[in-house]
Amino acid sequence: MQDVERTIEFEFVRATENAALNSIHWMGKGDKEAADAAACDAIYGVFDLVDIRGEVVIGEGIKDDAPGIFLGEKLGIGSPDSPRFDIALDPIDGTSNIAKGLPNSISVIAAAYLPSEEGGHAMVNIPSFYVEKIAYGPQIAQAISRKQVEPITLDAPIETTLQTAAQILRKRINDLVVVTLDRPRNQKYVDAVRKLGASLRLISDGDIAAAVAPSLPDTGVDIYIGIGGAPEGILTASALKALDGDILVRMWPRDEAERAELTGMGLDLQKIYTRDTLVAGERSIFCATGISDSALLPGVKLVGSTAITHSILMRARSKTVRYIRAVHNLNQKTIHVRGAEREKRL
Repeated sequence: MQDVERTIEFEFVRATENAALNSIHWMGKGDKEAADAAACDAIYGVFDLVDIRGEVVIGEGIKDDAPGIFLGEKLGIGSPDSPRFDIALDPIDGTSNIAKGLPNSISVIAAAYLPSEEGGHAMVNIPSFYVEKIAYGPQIAQAISRKQVEPITLDAPIETTLQTAAQILRKRINDLVVVTLDRPRNQKYVDAVRKLGASLRLISDGDIAAAVAPSLPDTGVDIYIGIGGAPEGILTASALKALDGDILVRMWPRDEAERAELTGMGLDLQKIYTRDTLVAGERSIFCATGISDSALLPGVKLVGSTAITHSILMRARSKTVRYIRAVHNLNQKTIHVRGAEREKRL
């Protein structure tokens, strides 16, 4: 199979669609673990029918002790001759949001095809709980690669970073739109953006959608900056492979105990990871389905006996970005979930 990711890509988007549909009924009910478990069951169910050999190299369950699909788990029912994939996923990015009935929750999966049995993994698993991140779109990435401006770095003052972004995008500083997670650890970013006069959007959870947004047209977001989850950084990098944006990531230990643990593993805490060091090669795909509305995708809409889902599907090799609007008849729609003896009706 010369282009196996092209052949298999719609199975991945089916998994995020089913995760969104299976978790939407937990919207606003205050139980994020039940919502996460429903999404995981739906994803397991799809891959229990798919002929691949997938290994989870980025799994959200390890990070937060929630119900999850864990690091090292095998997905797919493939034989030794079936295609191999590294898989990164977050069944629900924004579990707190879905529990509270808030915007900005998505189901997301990224996968990188491994064409041989040798050579390790295509995705880097960063072991720190949090990382520093800056994500920006293709216009900024291209200007930096062409050496038209000084590179954006994680060590530069935030003011310098935003001035560089405004220069490339030909915007006034006060027209620049910056997104960050609303957390005490990001207060320095909040203060700097406000002092400079740029527009700030604070999000309560779900930073994959926010970090991908600067690389998409018409989202109104120019740059993402802040300290957030490490797995989300790798998932973002996979999307940016297809969009030609970039992300800078560096480990951010929460305390001295974590710092000592990471350095004891021989890790360089000053190392900067980029899109291409986080996800190697061009044989990767990224897909996501909106659960509640975000800058990336509309959420699930329940209209009478139908559910409308909105998904995005990207392939790095062709730079193709597909937006998929699906209408599901809930009187007929069933999904396969792990452990069920029959298809489950939604």
